[in-house]
This record gives sequence, structure tokens and C-alpha cells, in this order.
Amino acid sequence: MSNKTIKVALAGAGAFGIKHLDGIRNIDGVEVVSLISRDLEKTREVAEKYGIKHVTTELADSLALPEVDAVILCTPTQMHAAQAIECLKAGKHVQVEIPLADKLADAQEVVRLQKEKGLVAMCGHTRRFNPSHQWIHKKVEAGEFNIQQMDVQTYFFRRTNMNALGQPRSWTDHLLWHHAAHTVDLFAYQCGSPIVKANAVQGPIHPALGIAMDMSIQLKAASGAICTLSLSFNNDGPLGTFFRYIGDSGTYIARYDDLVNGKEEKIDVSKVDVSMNGIELQDREFFAAIREGREPNSSVAQVLPCYEVLHALEQQLNADL
Repeated sequence: MSNKTIKVALAGAGAFGIKHLDGIRNIDGVEVVSLISRDLEKTREVAEKYGIKHVTTELADSLALPEVDAVILCTPTQMHAAQAIECLKAGKHVQVEIPLADKLADAQEVVRLQKEKGLVAMCGHTRRFNPSHQWIHKKVEAGEFNIQQMDVQTYFFRRTNMNALGQPRSWTDHLLWHHAAHTVDLFAYQCGSPIVKANAVQGPIHPALGIAMDMSIQLKAASGAICTLSLSFNNDGPLGTFFRYIGDSGTYIARYDDLVNGKEEKIDVSKVDVSMNGIELQDREFFAAIREGREPNSSVAQVLPCYEVLHALEQQLNADL
């Protein structure tokens, strides 16, 4: 695989698929040869813009192309695990956007199949790759910073079912299985320590969407570090996820790609990696792992503990209903 161009099929030409297409443009030796999405006309438009020759509404059509080495899945959450399994069974390396699954058993099956096939399978836990969080990670690894607490807010204003582009969604997003997955995984990864205790409470279930619009999660790592995560689809204020790292030698706040200390003094993270784009860095890792025949950072096996925690939290929330 070393010098040959890696040929990729990308499924899901929505807001996130386009982020991947933009990131891949900056990566040498990789070519997107097939684009899959449910609306053929829209898919053709995107394919034309990015010079992609093959367009289809069926993942199976792309998996049947012998030149396809790898697939990136940016499809609705409910399809992730089944499609990842389909890709592995077809002998293709796969990167699936976060979350890996919305049921633990499905996530476990992806991990089992990856081991059986020996292919690269990774999940888009982008926070592991964002330069702001990488900067913290390097400090922890160097023994210069120990996390005592992470305080995280994941806030949206989404009382109707819209995507990041303000278009109606064909599926329902989920605070626990999608948005909490980012922080649950990041907390264990940044602490270098497994989560040993998890607790959750949620607000009322939305009558039309059938999901809780507000949630609060507490985590504890074996290291003793704790995490407090607040999530809301009701928040009509600054949107996005804000991370406060409270440690033994400083406090750091990450907002998107910006990192500041507790006094709001900016920290330059532009030299942490080859790009400031977390999605591009995630894709670079995927393709490097394929070339080098190794396990990627954020492999499906590495992120499985996150889904075990989400499963336990879901059971706890269901018991409270």
C-alpha cells in the first residue's frame, strides 16, 4: 500500500461529508473516486464540485468497485454500525463518523469483525485530533499537567430537526449516543485512565422528537479525575462545545480550535500538527494507518470503552423513566 494512491468512497454528502472532502483535498496520495448519498441530484452536484466520477445512492454499488480501498461513512447515526460492518465484510478499510453505534452490541460487533478481518477501522472522535486538545494531551503525557477535573458544556439550539447547514434532517440526533460520546471518550483519553464511575440525569422527553433535550453527566476516572458534562438542545446562546481543563499546574479552556489559559491568555496551537483542521488530521491518521498497516489512534477497539459507558448511562436513564 506504501506508494499507491489510496482510493476512497465517501458516503453521506451532507455538512460533514463536505468537511471530509475539503480535508482530503490537502492530503497527498488520496483520491475520492465514489460518492454515495440518498439524493442523487444533490450528490451529483457535490461530486461535480470535487471532481468525483462515480455517484450512487447505494453503498453496495461503491463497495463493488474493485479500485475502492477505503470508505468514509458520514451517514446518519442509525446506519453507522451496519454500514461499517458492510464495508469490513467487503474487505474495505473504514472510517465511520462519530458515533460508532447507538447500541453497545452493534459497536462490539464492529470491533469483533475488525479483529477478524485485520483491516483498519476507526471512528471519528475528532476531539482527539483537534490541536487544542492535542496540546493538552502532550502536556499530560510529558508529566507537566495532571487533570483534576474537566468541565464541559455541549450546547445547541435545536428544537426542530435541522442539520449543521440549517436543512431538515432525515434522522434524529441524540445527546447521549452522539454528543456525549465526544466528551466521554476525550475524558478517558486525556486522563490516560479508564472511566470507573458514570452517572446521568435528563430533562423532559420532547413530545415530537422523542428525545431528552437536556442532560447532565458525571464521570470519574481511575486516576481520580472527574468530569462534569452538561448537554442541551434548548440553549439559545453561544453554541458548540466548551471544555475547561482544571489541573494541578494550570487551567485551560478550549473553544473550537482556540485554547486559552484560565486568565483568557491565548495559547498558540498552530504548530501542534500539520493542520489546524481536526477532520483533516483525523483523515490523515486513517490513511497513514492504512499505509503503515497499523492500528490508528481512535480505532474502533480504542473507542469501545466509551460506548460501554454510554450503554450503562442509557440503562440508568431508562430505569428513571
